[in-house]
Amino acid sequence: MRVHLCVVGRLRGGPENDFVSDYLTRFDRTGRALGLGPARVVEVEDKKGGGKGAEAALLRKAVPDGALICALDERGKAMTSPDFAGLLADKRDQGRGDIAFVIGGADGLDPGLVDQADLTLSFGAMVWPHMLARVMLAEQLYRAASILAGSPYHRA
Repeated sequence: MRVHLCVVGRLRGGPENDFVSDYLTRFDRTGRALGLGPARVVEVEDKKGGGKGAEAALLRKAVPDGALICALDERGKAMTSPDFAGLLADKRDQGRGDIAFVIGGADGLDPGLVDQADLTLSFGAMVWPHMLARVMLAEQLYRAASILAGSPYHRA
């Protein structure tokens, strides 16, 4: 199952970019044998300042046809890492070819896009900067693949 991170904003060089690259490389290596990956990041940017609605339109275009859409939103479902790993495994086993995680910009996701999503996931009740949410998602993808592979990375 291919994984797409469809995100608002461009990650320039720096620690966030380094973390995302590292975790997604680890995910690709670990997930390959599990039928997960590759992971790719699709960055969109609304240069005209159209707000969340314009960002949502760009994100919808970035999502592959037929992909399961998972919106990251503070009002979404909080999951444990093993539950998240199980979710990925279940969707893979159901024959889903693509899953797209959508992360909005600084103002979050358009409510219409959240409503359209198949799943809504939260990293907790606190609000996180959208660039850090990208890092956290990349790490959780690697952690999920590690859990499914029986690796000692996840200690719980």
